[in-house]
Amino acid sequence: MVQKAKILLVDDRPENLLALEAILSALDQTLVRASSGEEALKALLTDDFAVILLDVQMPGMDGFETAAHIKRRERTRDIPIIFLTAINHGPHHTFRGYAAGAVDYISKPFDPWVLRAKVSVFVDLYMKNCQLREQAALLRLQLDGGQHHGAGGSKEPAGLLAELSARLAAVEEQAEALSKQLDDDAADPAAVATAAHLERKLTGLRRALDALEPGTGGGAPTVPAHG
Repeated sequence: MVQKAKILLVDDRPENLLALEAILSALDQTLVRASSGEEALKALLTDDFAVILLDVQMPGMDGFETAAHIKRRERTRDIPIIFLTAINHGPHHTFRGYAAGAVDYISKPFDPWVLRAKVSVFVDLYMKNCQLREQAALLRLQLDGGQHHGAGGSKEPAGLLAELSARLAAVEEQAEALSKQLDDDAADPAAVATAAHLERKLTGLRRALDALEPGTGGGAPTVPAHG
C-alpha cells in the first residue's frame, strides 16, 4: 500500500482550516491541522510533510516568523511553503513572502481549483522523492550484498537486481510524465526546479544500477546521496 503524503494546514481560524480541508480532500492525502505557528513547528518535529499551507496573519507568531523557523531547521528547510493571506499590501508584501522562503503566495479569496492543482504538484514531487529514496536504499543493500558474497563465489542475486531495475524504470516514467505536465502547464519555477533535481538524482541512480550489470566491469558505483 502506498503511504499517503501529509499536508500541513496552518491557520488560526477554524473556519479557514475547514475550508482548506474541503478543498484538498479530493487529493486523498493526510491533512494535518495547526492553529498557530508554534503548533505547526511542533508538528514538524515528528512528521514529514509534502507541503505547508501557511496563513500570514496570525496572532503571536505570524506566518513570516513561522516560515523563518521552518527554513532554519535542517529537517524542514526544503519543505515547500505556500503562503495564504487575506491582505495585499502590494509588491513589497509579496516579496517578503518569497524572501521568507515561500514557493508561492496566494491572496484570499483564492480559486479552489488553482490551489488544489498547486498542492497536487508538490505532493507528486514528494511521492517521487520517497520512491527514489526507497530505490537508493535497495541499491545500497544490493551493493552490500555483492561485497559480502563476492569473495566467497556466491551466486549473484540477479533477481533482486532485475526487480530494482524495473522499479526504478517505473519511477523514471512517472517523473518524466510529471516534468512534461509542468512544462505544459507553465508551472511555478520552484516546482520545475524541484522536478529537474529529481530527474538528476534518478539519472545518477540509473548509472549506478547499470554499473552492477554483469559484464560491465565497473567498480562499486556511487549512490546518489539522500536529500
